[in-house]
Amino acid sequence: MIPLPSWQDKEAHKGGMVRAALWLESEVGLGNVFTSGQLRQAFPGEEQIGRRLRDLRDHGWQIDTHRNDRTLLQDERRYVRKGMEVWVPGQAKAPERKASLTSTQRAKVLEGDGFLCRTCGIGSGESYGDGIELSLLNVSRRTVHLPDGSSTTQLLTECKRCSTGTTDRAVDLTELLGRVLTLASLEQKVLAKWIKADRRTPSELESIWGLYRTLPQESRNAIASAMDAGVNKHEGMGK
Repeated sequence: MIPLPSWQDKEAHKGGMVRAALWLESEVGLGNVFTSGQLRQAFPGEEQIGRRLRDLRDHGWQIDTHRNDRTLLQDERRYVRKGMEVWVPGQAKAPERKASLTSTQRAKVLEGDGFLCRTCGIGSGESYGDGIELSLLNVSRRTVHLPDGSSTTQLLTECKRCSTGTTDRAVDLTELLGRVLTLASLEQKVLAKWIKADRRTPSELESIWGLYRTLPQESRNAIASAMDAGVNKHEGMGK
């Protein structure tokens, strides 16, 4: 096996993307988790290292975030798939530029997505509630790994906030379908209803929990005490 070049050799590897790839291979390891802080610590003074890491997507690399791996925290990343060995001469060549969308293509995607961001659900020109800016919808590209082993690029609607500053969010349909099929029959029926309506309606339990989470501590304590009393009462009646 040919040893990997050193990711710390700035003279031999002037591009941040190449060094980031070597760092993933040498220090992180396939399947392991790292944080944004660890990345910045490894590349001090390189303000664009996060962007260089994202550039690896165009060469077949996959680094998941909390958006597509629910086990990860917001600051964590998982090194999922090794792509082209960009440190090998010729492999780091910039990929061909993606063709620009026509206005007809863009309008078709927006209409198909109901003129809503598929990530956060916000509509065009709506407020995020923070008083900073109104939403702006764009058409983004998403890499999809198909069940036959091939990959394709598909289009979807996202707001500017959701499409900016994210790492690879490729979707593996085989893995997702596998998770769907492991659901209980009742859960699959509920999911099918959500898919048909293209929206998820919270249950009464979830609505109550959402309201409870917004209560001040004194009110939360009052609810908890009332529930404890109710549980104890029912347990006493069952004896």
